Amino acid sequence: MQNSKFKIQNRDRLFCILTFIFCIYGLAACSLPSLEPQQCSEARLAAKQFYSFHFGNDMTPSAENLKARERFLTSELYGSLANPNGKTDYFTKADEYPKTFKMGTCESAGPDRATLQVQVYWQEERGSRKETTQREVLVDVVKKNDRWLINNVAEARTK
Repeated sequence: MQNSKFKIQNRDRLFCILTFIFCIYGLAACSLPSLEPQQCSEARLAAKQFYSFHFGNDMTPSAENLKARERFLTSELYGSLANPNGKTDYFTKADEYPKTFKMGTCESAGPDRATLQVQVYWQEERGSRKETTQREVLVDVVKKNDRWLINNVAEARTK
């Protein structure tokens, strides 16, 4: 009797282990397909890396801050921003710098060009509640020498 009970326990353990292995393999093998073009995925990653760096550092326009961002920018954009004036941040189009951002939609204009929507957010305390304000900028990203670089940032048109 004990021997048959031991066999049943072993069979149940084996079943649990195999079920676990199949579940893990199934989760690893099944992934959701990307519904956007490859260039959008690549451009989005580059823009997200830039904006993460930008928001994580001093956003005040200065030659020093621009130099720190040079690796993310085309030489044309870098050259046009070389003499910062005022306190408006070119990359968020704001005088009062937002607190966070989120990547939005992407439109591709070819294998080496994409336009990304970047949503920027401010949060203000108004009495006992917090109010969030959102604005959007459109970021043109181009592929040069196998690298995706920011080429232009424009304010999004409101509908």
